[in-house]
Amino acid sequence: MRLNTLGRITLRSLLVLLLTGVFAPALAQTKNSGLPLPRYVSLRATEVNMRTGPGVQYPVEWVYRRQHLPIEIIAEYGTWRKVRDWQGTQGWVHQSMLAGRRTFIVTDKVRTVRARPEAESQGVARLEAGVIGRLLACPTDSGWCRVEVEGREGWLRRVEFWGVYRHESLE
Repeated sequence: MRLNTLGRITLRSLLVLLLTGVFAPALAQTKNSGLPLPRYVSLRATEVNMRTGPGVQYPVEWVYRRQHLPIEIIAEYGTWRKVRDWQGTQGWVHQSMLAGRRTFIVTDKVRTVRARPEAESQGVARLEAGVIGRLLACPTDSGWCRVEVEGREGWLRRVEFWGVYRHESLE
């Protein structure tokens, strides 16, 4: 079967468009990051919309107004991340609203940051539930993580906050 002139031009045009990357943005949106799931990140902006699905066409279900709030990515769809917060709320956030900075949020009650990773160590700060801080290190095989809140550094037990996995090593 022979293609007519118009058919050959159309076929060539499609081939050129594919090879020059005109369709590359559409293809790129279907790729995921390749990073492990689940994983913790934090909110980049002071206001972040959580949607019911992976796209701007889905309604906003929740608006976060706390920059650096830790969030757990549990799934990916193109440039959208399905996330879960410390209270278990789940929804979709665009990747541009998330940062790799590791943070934590104090849960339940007032917690004491210690000078050393020991329960008897001197307290250097007391943190109320809801306080957000930065994770500096979580040694392997340790129940403690080195943290920083508003310039004060110390150690906090992993069970006293949300934002790190039980056996995760963070250096």
